[in-house]
Amino acid sequence: MSERITLTKKDRMKVTWRSTFLQGSWNFERMQNGGWAYSMIPAIKKLYPTQEGRTEALKRHMEFFNTHPYVASPILGVTLALEEERANGKPVDDAAIQGVKIGMMGPLAGIGDPVFWFTVRPMLGALGASLALSGNILGPILFFVLWNAIRWGFMVYTQEFGYRAGSKIADDLSGGVLQKVTKCASILGMFVLGALVQRWVSINFVPVVSEVQLSAGAFIDWSALPSGAEGIRIALEQMNAGLSLSPIKVTTLQENLDSLIPGLAALGLTLLCCKLLKKKVSPIVIIVALFIVGILGHLVGIL
Repeated sequence: MSERITLTKKDRMKVTWRSTFLQGSWNFERMQNGGWAYSMIPAIKKLYPTQEGRTEALKRHMEFFNTHPYVASPILGVTLALEEERANGKPVDDAAIQGVKIGMMGPLAGIGDPVFWFTVRPMLGALGASLALSGNILGPILFFVLWNAIRWGFMVYTQEFGYRAGSKIADDLSGGVLQKVTKCASILGMFVLGALVQRWVSINFVPVVSEVQLSAGAFIDWSALPSGAEGIRIALEQMNAGLSLSPIKVTTLQENLDSLIPGLAALGLTLLCCKLLKKKVSPIVIIVALFIVGILGHLVGIL
């Protein structure tokens, strides 16, 4: 029986260090896949002694990946554990590893932005700026030191946490734990994707469906308003009370669609892109096509 291959703390720290450059080769097609594969190289070299095994592992980790760069650490930890078990003969296939990655990256990305970009960094920036405004050189130094200490500490701890959790998952492969985790992660990822569609995908059909003349009292009579600030105040009050800004109510195609199902067009476009990707259409081709359709649609007055 061959000796078990184990990733040491030193090996895992090499992966952590490389993960700081996760976005160094970001691209529109597979986003952070280059940085992810670069981070995994020390572990791949240790786990797979043959060139063939290393090539297969690199291909496996060049698939699509995108999340907040700091919360990628726990995903790296779980992936390291699964790759270690695979290298030692456990039945961990490509789909299981990719499924865990995809299932975790969406939910964690939603945590990383508000915690790091919108909370920790602004707080530290305000602290450093307050010192710098008084002429204290410790302002920028304090921001740099604290920010990197928090960031680095979080990345190291969560990668180790993910590694330990991944090892426990892989210990019970025969009981179907990995399959259950993969399925749950994929379902959670789809829920997050569904929530993000309404937020990030925007389509606005501008053709006018109808124009209705409103009766007196249903719109703001601008000629009757006093001039100056008093007129503006009254207009704002009337608008808040529900009065229309103009005597003609214009209904667009987009408003009709939103009255049926808000975000219906965005969902349809997302599903279309997913279908094209499933048919092996290049993401670059889809992006260029969306640009062309958007420009043409605007020129002809549809979008």
